[in-house]
Amino acid sequence: MVRPFNIEEIFPEAPGGSPRRRRRQIGSSAQGLAVTLLADYTARTRAWLPSAVIVALLGEFGVSSGAARTTISRLARRGVLEGSRQGRYSSYRLTEPAAVDLSMGGASIAALATQPESWDGSWTVVAFSMPERESTRRRALRVCLRWHGFAPLYDGVWVLPHPLDAKGRAELAALARGAVTVFRAQHTKLETETDRHPVSAWDLPAIAEQYAGFIQRWAPLLRRIAAGAVTGTAALRARTEVMDVFRRIPVLDPMLPTELMPPDWPRARAREVFVAIYDGLVDPAEDHVRAVAARVTGAPHPDLRAHTTAEMAAGIRPYPN
Repeated sequence: MVRPFNIEEIFPEAPGGSPRRRRRQIGSSAQGLAVTLLADYTARTRAWLPSAVIVALLGEFGVSSGAARTTISRLARRGVLEGSRQGRYSSYRLTEPAAVDLSMGGASIAALATQPESWDGSWTVVAFSMPERESTRRRALRVCLRWHGFAPLYDGVWVLPHPLDAKGRAELAALARGAVTVFRAQHTKLETETDRHPVSAWDLPAIAEQYAGFIQRWAPLLRRIAAGAVTGTAALRARTEVMDVFRRIPVLDPMLPTELMPPDWPRARAREVFVAIYDGLVDPAEDHVRAVAARVTGAPHPDLRAHTTAEMAAGIRPYPN
């Protein structure tokens, strides 16, 4: 399974498995930027890119040539990229599993950004019990649950306000091997002060803070985009960076029911800002990526194609090769 970023950067776990407040991510890793770039401009066509082009694109973000080449090698070792060599020159593209996985991840991101919010009032509950000697497997299960948007209501009881899809069920089954139970249920209120609502499994103030920071950082750019004043490197950087930040949000906030959120929950505004930037820069960013590739190789690259949030929501299907 290809993961576009390291979940432990968002949800590190304290010794003994107790979740602690996530640490703040400072900037984006070179691997994260590379995967975002490749997903944004080659996911549909699985275009081959000479390593020099990937190096040049990462250079637009201040990544040194040496660091960029190390990034390419690491992504190849992880199974994200596959290589092809012609003479002295190497080219890379997304592997088919990576392209499919990134397409599914993109659809989840786009769903948060574009689809209507709905909730049937039920929770998916995962209860598990593993002995201390199986700490590695227990930790892997928790990471898997985090990836699917679950949060721990209690140590061995995790909750999610939406159904778990077939892929998630298969991943849990492979990790738990008989030590887990999954069911859908509704919360029954107890007339007591000690009643704990499932939504308390999430740190709502911390999530709101993430949304507020996102809006504060990116909303000022909207007027310049509407005026067509963001082009070239600036368009590429803004579009890539806004995706690199926003793609983390579905793990932090798995579309928690709006009716359970505090007043003025900032999700809707964050969605608007993301779509306005990502879709508003689709043409200038694509033009710049093609221009960089043409400058490096001396040839046009019409197979480098950007996509909108609506296209992501519909599912980016890689062309067969």
